[in-house]
Amino acid sequence: MSGGGKTGAGAVSAATAFASADAFLVEAIAGARQDAERPVLIGLSGAQGSGKSTTAARLAGKLADRGLATQVCSIDDFYLTKGERAELARTRHPLLATRGVPGTHDVALMNATVSGLLAGEAVRVPGFDKAADDRWAASEWKIIDAPVDIVLLEGWCVGARPQPEGMLAEPVNELERLEDENGDWRRAVNAALAGEYRDFFDRIDLSILLRTPSFAVVESWRSEQERGLDRSGAGAGAAMTPDKLRRFISHYERLTRWQIEDMAADIVIDIDGGRVPRSIRLAERDAPD
Repeated sequence: MSGGGKTGAGAVSAATAFASADAFLVEAIAGARQDAERPVLIGLSGAQGSGKSTTAARLAGKLADRGLATQVCSIDDFYLTKGERAELARTRHPLLATRGVPGTHDVALMNATVSGLLAGEAVRVPGFDKAADDRWAASEWKIIDAPVDIVLLEGWCVGARPQPEGMLAEPVNELERLEDENGDWRRAVNAALAGEYRDFFDRIDLSILLRTPSFAVVESWRSEQERGLDRSGAGAGAAMTPDKLRRFISHYERLTRWQIEDMAADIVIDIDGGRVPRSIRLAERDAPD
């Protein structure tokens, strides 16, 4: 889908804005399924805390009302295990110990899982415990054995494109200045995004971006998520302190800022600081320089 159309939500209520955006997205997703005449993969991206999970759940319910069986998956469920990331930190770069950036997901597992779901096969879907910072044991994976019309994959970097090489030279924050002085980590992340992630994202039939107004709001949004994590499970760690949370978010800053600028999606929903949709646009998707 392409074009530069944009509709403003103006001063309408939050409830009306959400309803309007949801209706638009449901029609677009249903249309993609009808046009493809097969089960489709829908990508939903947005910054940390931008409301991807709640949006995906709402859309799945409304699509079900249309008779379209929808399986929601999160890219977070495909993070590499803590041990695998520790090995990357030892052999590639210390910053790869922290989950989140391209290069810290099991893309092969994600690709196989999505392929199975789209083919109507019985699939075991992994999960990830953020409080413990590790993948669920295989015995806890969910079994999905019903055919689906739509796989809705949500995640902060779903559909993101690699940055042009010239943008990688200057660090964007203190983490990059002090711990990635030579740029090896950010180049490794960008290379992953240009490689196996790009190959997988090319499978997406329709991409949606919840476009954050600025990176400045992400810390408060992610703080809310941190306070809401279930820490009752075995191996759950303590909540991050403000300083640790700020450092954690710094791993996401470069690509989040790039996604806000690049708008690499078929449909862009501009949201405000309260996560309320304020405009819908069909994004121009020219290749970056």
